Amino acid sequence: MTPSILIVGATGNTGRAVAQTLPKLLQSSTTLSGHRIIALTRSSTSPVAQELAKIPGVEVVEQNWVEITADWLREHQVARAYIASHNEPNQFAEESTFYVNALDAGVKYVVRISTTAANVRPDCPAYYPRQHWAIETLLGSPEFKELQWTSLQPNVFTTFVMSPAAEFIKKYRKTGEQDTLRLILSKDGPTGIIDPDEVGVIAAYLLAQDDTSVHNKAKYVLNGPEDITGKGIVEMVEQYIGTSVKDVSYGDLSFIDMLYEYQYAATKQSKNVIYSVKRAAETSWEGKCSTSTTSKEILKLAPPKRTPADVLKDLLGE
Repeated sequence: MTPSILIVGATGNTGRAVAQTLPKLLQSSTTLSGHRIIALTRSSTSPVAQELAKIPGVEVVEQNWVEITADWLREHQVARAYIASHNEPNQFAEESTFYVNALDAGVKYVVRISTTAANVRPDCPAYYPRQHWAIETLLGSPEFKELQWTSLQPNVFTTFVMSPAAEFIKKYRKTGEQDTLRLILSKDGPTGIIDPDEVGVIAAYLLAQDDTSVHNKAKYVLNGPEDITGKGIVEMVEQYIGTSVKDVSYGDLSFIDMLYEYQYAATKQSKNVIYSVKRAAETSWEGKCSTSTTSKEILKLAPPKRTPADVLKDLLGE
């Protein structure tokens, strides 16, 4: 069996683009052209999984990544891996277990998805960026020196930010009525939101590097090609509907109330922990997440090109 590159979450927000991009890059690689690509999914019958299975060189495997052992990694001869973990309160326990097993199995290089760079610190009020900080600290320890890694710190995804605007436009076109336009961005804080597919493309380029040592222990900041503000989104919406938006709620985090009610209320998860997510957007509102923070290495490797306007157009099916 030949060595493989594992894509955890291949049917997810960013993993799909990794699986779609990597095969072509490996063809021109001097050291990786013979490597297999394992696209991991929880359901091999899903439409996305079935599409990935059609790509030459991609093998779709149904497996829950949190149950992967060192023996499993050795059996599949995993040499490199991509991982986009969940951000549940138990993320550190499950993701760190994967890396301990990867180290034991002799995996050589991992590309992982972190979160907004300005939040990845030990004193972030929101819980999940602290988990990413802890993972990066663990990987940077002497005990993990044999496992090379790169952590991608992408800004908030364009689809998440622009979807409320798209739904607002769709409803207005259908009914002529306006609800409140609820936007997670502040009115004036410039934010370099990024398309999740382009995050996956960047990850694929890193995984396809013949020499990964130049990216070892790197923490790369990822933003889209241009900044957007809440006010800028409102202006886009008004261009589409041909009239003024009557009511806008900037910095709107009411979705977290619904998230807790429908996903966590019946569990034993701490409400205090879950509601700390509301603090994650503060750095964006303060203007700390603009395109000026993008790592120069990313601009050389695979610079993101999709703008907020491009994404809104796609969400509207135009």
